[in-house]
Amino acid sequence: MKEIILAKYGEIALKGDNRRTFEDILVRNIKRRLKKLGSFSCDRRQSTVYIEPVSENISVDEAVEEVVKIFGIGAVQRCAVFPKDFGVVENNLDYLDDVLLGAKSFKVEAKRSDKSFPLKSPDIQQKLGDAVIDRFPHLKVDVHEPEVTVRLEIRDNGAYLSAKRITGQGGLPVGSSGKALLMLSGGIDSPVAGYMMAKRGLIVDCIHYISPPYTSDRARLKVEKLCEEMTEYCGDIRFFCVPFTEIQEKLRDNCPEEFFTVIMRRLMVKIANKICEREGYGAIITGESLAQVASQTLAAIECTNEAARFPVFRPVIGMDKIEITETARRIGTFETSIMPYEDCCTVFTPKHPRTKPKLNDILEAEGLADFDRMVDEAVEKTTVKRFRFGEKTVFLD
Repeated sequence: MKEIILAKYGEIALKGDNRRTFEDILVRNIKRRLKKLGSFSCDRRQSTVYIEPVSENISVDEAVEEVVKIFGIGAVQRCAVFPKDFGVVENNLDYLDDVLLGAKSFKVEAKRSDKSFPLKSPDIQQKLGDAVIDRFPHLKVDVHEPEVTVRLEIRDNGAYLSAKRITGQGGLPVGSSGKALLMLSGGIDSPVAGYMMAKRGLIVDCIHYISPPYTSDRARLKVEKLCEEMTEYCGDIRFFCVPFTEIQEKLRDNCPEEFFTVIMRRLMVKIANKICEREGYGAIITGESLAQVASQTLAAIECTNEAARFPVFRPVIGMDKIEITETARRIGTFETSIMPYEDCCTVFTPKHPRTKPKLNDILEAEGLADFDRMVDEAVEKTTVKRFRFGEKTVFLD
């Protein structure tokens, strides 16, 4: 019995004349992700990618676990493929044992893409439902809220039987919308922001600011570990590490304390501007959530925006902490984010930050030091690493 994976299109199915471009990127991403497991063929038909193991001894379970993390896929089905003969299908219902033996209710869905097949979809559903009950007499039919849905699809090249359908990530394939630079802190929010923009088809690379000796090597390694974890969904990530100590000390010595955080974020954005321009990024991504902290009030965000020369995407801005945390747990970054190693955003934190700063006041305070020169120097001293999907590194004890 041949077993394959059907990756059903998500939003790609709605695309028009440029749909083929999205499909090409999706197939490339699928092959890249599954490469570590062995060789697979990927054929596109009827808004579905047919993923078939070519190498021997490939674990289909492991392949499914990888495919469901790929953006652009709406649903994943693990199927057995039979000739287009209902009798053959009926005689191989043992394929469903591991799912249906422990279930209490089911329903059947049938789809007949090959209109030459003699049975119409309602007839297929009736006959398959009867056959399932004969083999699994403990099951009850529940067409509204079944525990398991048995699916039989009659397609051009075979009959596909499945009882396992997993919801995919949806969105668009990574690489179909350009690339952007994520301002990655060590907190919970920014990895979630990167995940959400990768879901919109962006290649997401990361920029992080370090302030030794005020921040430790473990703080940097923590953020590098977040990069590694994000590759599970975002693919390969370039990591720009910016030395920020001199800028923060200059800020401390020259500017009013109440403006420290807003000016610091503006300087971070200015550095990100230059790297975006040099490396060809089209946008900056942040994990800001409106009014979550003093530096994320509407007035503070307005002051930060003024320093940006590229669009600034804030995908979690309307989410509360509970929603962001739930997403972080689901994508596997939460436990790393809560490790107790502080990043540079906690250095010289003002006791009473101005929550409604005025841009003129910020510009005046920022002008008290020669930050433009220091921004250029920080960019020149920035180091770059690349984190590749599938290459695991243990950074922290």
